[in-house]
Amino acid sequence: MELRGRTAIVTGGASGIGRALCRRFAAEGARVALADRDGAGAEAVAREIGGLAVRADVAEEQEVCRLVEQTHRELGPIDLFCCNAGIAVAGGEEVADAEWERIWRVNLMAQVYAARAVLPAMLARGEGYLLCTASAAGLLNQIGAAPYAVTKHAAVALAEWLAITYGDRGIRVSCLCPLGVRTPMLLGGEFPGTSLLLPEAIEPEAVAEAAVRGILEERFLILPQPQVEEYLRRKVDDPDRWLKGMRRLQRRLEAEPRA
Repeated sequence: MELRGRTAIVTGGASGIGRALCRRFAAEGARVALADRDGAGAEAVAREIGGLAVRADVAEEQEVCRLVEQTHRELGPIDLFCCNAGIAVAGGEEVADAEWERIWRVNLMAQVYAARAVLPAMLARGEGYLLCTASAAGLLNQIGAAPYAVTKHAAVALAEWLAITYGDRGIRVSCLCPLGVRTPMLLGGEFPGTSLLLPEAIEPEAVAEAAVRGILEERFLILPQPQVEEYLRRKVDDPDRWLKGMRRLQRRLEAEPRA
């Protein structure tokens, strides 16, 4: 799908990958609405690209609906909805229920809400595009962060389901799965596995460039770092060997000195 003349929504657009996507989509000639809980940050990006800023918490369905309605009213029918907003929660099964619920709503249910809000009009027109920013963690897992790994796996599964269910009705779906990206989430140093991811981490702009290429080619799985495909192949070819390798990485992280 060509982006020129299209209307796109990007959630989590005030920083990181979301901001890079907004800039790149605008450079391609798209009309961009960006949503973020950081209203001031969203306004700054909107001014830069000539877009529409909407302060919204995508964990709340009524706010996603309001975002879609306002975008349609001010920019026209929505051609591309990019579910990019996401959060990270470290820990395992012991993580409090409230934190599991919070990350579940942001990383997965926000994408369900977006699909509910935009699919009826897209299906009526016979075309539309959904871009899910998931993570390589949704394909491979994430050491030390069960809530993050589980919700990103769920996001990949939802994207697959939407592609299967609506692909023959004109709806295109892509799932963006970067590995390490130099965003506040990674650079803050609080996310498990930072020491493993940082050496090969890429800039958000590289992720946005890969996303635009993937949308143009209408590819389902967009992997900004090609090594992820090889890691995934190893996982599928021999799950037990892959799990042993992941456990070795976990032991390596556990052996690192703590600040």
